[in-house]
Amino acid sequence: MASNAKNLAEYLNNQTTSATADIADGSITTVKLAADAVTAAKLADNAVVSANLSAGTLEGSGVNLGSRNMIINGDFKIAQRGTSSTSSGMQTVDRTHLIFSGTDEAPTQAQVDVASGTTPYSLGFRKAFRVTNGNQTSGAGAADYIQYEQGIEASRIYSYGWDSTSASSNITMSFWVKSSVATTFLGSLRATDSAKIYNWDTGALSANTWTKVTKTIPGASGVTINNDNGLGLQWLLWPYLGTNYTGGGTPNAWKAHDSNDWGASAASTSWYTTNDATFEITGLQIEVGSSATDFEKRSFAEELQLCKRYFQNIGADGSQYAGFNYNDLPMFSCPFPVEMRVAPTGSVQGTGSAFSSTNATGQTNYTGSTTSNLNLYTKSNRNYLTGGSWSGSGNDRGNALLGNQNVNLDAEL
Repeated sequence: MASNAKNLAEYLNNQTTSATADIADGSITTVKLAADAVTAAKLADNAVVSANLSAGTLEGSGVNLGSRNMIINGDFKIAQRGTSSTSSGMQTVDRTHLIFSGTDEAPTQAQVDVASGTTPYSLGFRKAFRVTNGNQTSGAGAADYIQYEQGIEASRIYSYGWDSTSASSNITMSFWVKSSVATTFLGSLRATDSAKIYNWDTGALSANTWTKVTKTIPGASGVTINNDNGLGLQWLLWPYLGTNYTGGGTPNAWKAHDSNDWGASAASTSWYTTNDATFEITGLQIEVGSSATDFEKRSFAEELQLCKRYFQNIGADGSQYAGFNYNDLPMFSCPFPVEMRVAPTGSVQGTGSAFSSTNATGQTNYTGSTTSNLNLYTKSNRNYLTGGSWSGSGNDRGNALLGNQNVNLDAEL
């Protein structure tokens, strides 16, 4: 020990600087560095590059890793349609489908608060998606299922650079899940353009305990995804999946998919046969790479804009849009704040209204419309109202007007 100390002292007396060639590989380890010994000021420009960082080096560091999550609304904070429903389909949280069949009593889907004091709460998650089971009095039927899913647009996947056809190119999915019943849930990832499916499961979950699930999925020959605005990947998880749809082969591997092949093994029935059992999920992320990074947090405004590509409402806030009289009927155009994925379908909410004014008589109103004729495009909606009446005569209406119509616009995958 004394000899080593002497050699070190002689070296320090004779050397003012040390070149990297003087330091053996692996001689400086993390345990030999004091906390905060390496600061930004002590690093030369470009001394640390991404090629020198191992997978997971920055996980939990709080470093901004940029846009990487293919999932939109993975923290479930946007719910344009509502916060609770017993109907099947996309009824509450944006981008989130809950589809079920064969149930004796419909499950309830809802946006809920993440409880304080839990690990997801400590990580910044404030909302979750919850499924509450109904009372399935006839038991777990072979054709029964409750299916939660999110679709990812193909062009969005392309923008992140995953080579789905290469076994050396990976994506990693991660999420937090909690079940009121100890169980294992089945899941799948489906590449719709090439009719391929990858079956997985959550692993054993303890009752009433938030658990983080992480799965890395490689690409494979034949798993193709078109670069278009169609459905590229379908992410699925089943609180229950009947035996008519399971037993389709080896889990954790890509394979050809058919309509009755969704799970690799029989699903547990314990959750489905428990009245009012609950399933909750938050922090869903799918990213390119072999390890899970911290969840990509986006502002409420940014997440809402992403959601509006697939669903939005115009007119609910009372906004008026410029238009004119068309054959004595109000016609006006509503530009969309976000271009939609495709020309949407429109669902009129309530009745529309319009008013025009002339210098002579002031405002003239059109009210009581029973029909709104919609011309829908990806960037705007043109509509005209019928079935109502004007409060003044034709000479009082003028040509220019302002109109309003509350319309839900749906361009979901």
